[in-house]
Amino acid sequence: QKKKLMERIESYKPSISSVSEARVLLVGPVGAGKSSFFNSFKSIFKGHITSQATPGTSSTSVTTLFRSYSVTPGREGKSLPLVFCDTMGLEAEVGAGLNIAEISNIINGHIPDRYQFNSSVPLQSEAQGFRKNPELKDKIHCVAYVIDASKISIMSQNMEDKLKAIITQLVLLTKIDEVCPLVKEDITNVYKSIYIKIGVPLFCVVPVKNYSEVLRLDTNIDILLLSAVDQMLNLV
Repeated sequence: QKKKLMERIESYKPSISSVSEARVLLVGPVGAGKSSFFNSFKSIFKGHITSQATPGTSSTSVTTLFRSYSVTPGREGKSLPLVFCDTMGLEAEVGAGLNIAEISNIINGHIPDRYQFNSSVPLQSEAQGFRKNPELKDKIHCVAYVIDASKISIMSQNMEDKLKAIITQLVLLTKIDEVCPLVKEDITNVYKSIYIKIGVPLFCVVPVKNYSEVLRLDTNIDILLLSAVDQMLNLV
């Protein structure tokens, strides 16, 4: 199954010829595992645990730049036909973390790579770097909301409001093994877990475990990560 999923992702072709790769936006609270998800997915195609995006563990976002990451399997070769866009984390406080108004700029392709986020002011259309006439290939084709399974029950109203303001196609549920003993014991139990029932349709929820403490790849973890990306490509 792992090999089949990898082949499917490698051979993916967007349905519109002017677009050569799918652009997937990862958005979510600080520390939810956005950067770790990208690193974990990349590790599968590299064949060993690797890290490119810096993951955060504190309460404020480590990612302050808008970054687009591609994955090249092996040492050389062609990049996979998808790009992950990493953003500053959302924070509960008003005026902190990623500005909600910035998300529509990102989705519509106005924001350039390596743009420095400003929590209080979104990028204005007359500002330097603002892409006025983005093409379809510059826009976001799938929005994935990354959320830490252990934090759902204690999410503040402010954070819930921010989540509702984002039109999400997919919910990536990370750290599911940290809240569910059944999954901690065996990762393949993940779809039996009550913790994946979070109030959105189940077909929109994709549980994953990121590589954070282990040093070797695990086929069952790989399959969850690859299935998540396969689902993203289905939604493009």
